[in-house]
Amino acid sequence: MKPVVAALFASGALACSAHAAQRAESALECSVAADIAVVAHSLAREHIQRPKADAIMVRIYGVSESDRGRELLRDITDAAYGVQQEAGASAGGTTSSQEFAEELYTTCMKRSGDMDTILGRRS
Repeated sequence: MKPVVAALFASGALACSAHAAQRAESALECSVAADIAVVAHSLAREHIQRPKADAIMVRIYGVSESDRGRELLRDITDAAYGVQQEAGASAGGTTSSQEFAEELYTTCMKRSGDMDTILGRRS
């Protein structure tokens, strides 16, 4: 998986918009984003401190040389940690890592790579 992720990011396959989260340009990129979501959400559920989680994610996905890769990792990790904070603040149950990833993947596929509704917009 690591070479595929590195190749996607190195080739610039993920487009960047000034005020939006990364946009995937293929089903494969949506799949990679969903994989990243599973790991990020799992780290958040285990209450791994954010700097350590970020370092783990960069190592797993091999994006230390890719600004776009690091940006997508940050967006997904921000969303995963935000979901966990919301779940901790509410009395209801928590979303599983698999559910979070499925929601991201489904949104990505249905919205032609646009994951803003899950990842949020940046200002």
